[in-house]
Amino acid sequence: MMSRLLLGAALALLPLGAAAQERVLAIGGSVTEIVYMLGEQGRLVGRDSTSTFPAEVEALPDVGYMRALSPEGVLSVSPELILMESGAGPAETLDTLAGAGVATVTVPDDYSPAGVLAKVRSVAGAMGVPDKGEALAADLDAQMQAALAKVAAEDGPPPRVLFILGNSGGRLMGAGTDTAAAAMIELAGGTSAIDSFEGYTALTDEAIAVAAPDVILAMERGEGASSHGDDEYLTHPALAQTPAALGGHVVRMPGTFLLGFGPRTPDAIAALHAALYPDAP
Repeated sequence: MMSRLLLGAALALLPLGAAAQERVLAIGGSVTEIVYMLGEQGRLVGRDSTSTFPAEVEALPDVGYMRALSPEGVLSVSPELILMESGAGPAETLDTLAGAGVATVTVPDDYSPAGVLAKVRSVAGAMGVPDKGEALAADLDAQMQAALAKVAAEDGPPPRVLFILGNSGGRLMGAGTDTAAAAMIELAGGTSAIDSFEGYTALTDEAIAVAAPDVILAMERGEGASSHGDDEYLTHPALAQTPAALGGHVVRMPGTFLLGFGPRTPDAIAALHAALYPDAP
């Protein structure tokens, strides 16, 4: 385990020769998007199932879900360098890959604008194109500062937003603190309606009543724009009497766009802010 971590740290800090890393495997949607934004997509030989943007990435071989990778699936594309988001695994697969001599870089993950820039620099450094990484980081930083300035200009109390990860048979899964959803809600000018637990967990009717959200935020499938209006959450028994349901305030956005904390983060902040403040100029 330690040898893999040391290898990842070294690779993230030192430029690698292009000839040694022409076959790159991207694991994690934000990492894949960064590779494309750097203009290095020609070196990709595969991706994981969470990597669906831009659309042309789906033409690459899919080695499986990032948290349930198998050594066979990963090695089937003969990668020379694997770039992966934090949380990829399982550990047994990562150990097998390290034993096979495959260079692996775990890209740092942090739900913040600074974290996005760190991701960009990590991927660019590992791919041996640090100058491209600095240029992209500077551009994204300017975009994020512009989006955040608009958020900061809002007056009045921020709307309370309840992020719902899913609805399985009427059982709602919601986001608490230390989640990408809570971080994005705050960046866009809202307040996460749940602060009594960390992570994602099943919501009780009591927790929803106490949360009293003004807006329900949920994921939609695909990569389209956000959508609003009537849907299953408005009539859910636990939600029906909340301010959000009574006002018909449901916002849906694609999960990788909203929660990826990759190069589309400035656009995600702006889009969610516009949805939370529809009357803002």
